[in-house]
Amino acid sequence: MSMKARAARCCSPVLQGSLSRTDAEALAVAFKAIADPARLRLLSFLARQPDAEACVCFLVEPLGLAQPTVSHHLKVLTDAGLVTRERRGTWMFYRLVPERVEALRAALALPSEKPPARRSA
Repeated sequence: MSMKARAARCCSPVLQGSLSRTDAEALAVAFKAIADPARLRLLSFLARQPDAEACVCFLVEPLGLAQPTVSHHLKVLTDAGLVTRERRGTWMFYRLVPERVEALRAALALPSEKPPARRSA
């Protein structure tokens, strides 16, 4: 019996559908961006704020990092498309991009956790 046949008998496929190269690359950039504890904490902090948004001035103290370090982490998250930024006067405000965070969650969801595909009538 071939290895593929044995695997099919004992294990369900890891991915129910295949990712396109473009989707896989975009997800990899986002996963790489959140592979740092400070960035995960930033995303968590933003997620708990009203409108999932906060001024950079409120992001430094909770992390216990220097402002330039926090700004660097926010740039990485922005470049990965996980947060957006908007200048208001002298301050930058950062907002979580829910669709991107949801895409990461969906990529890791077990088949039983994924919503059923919609059927068009």
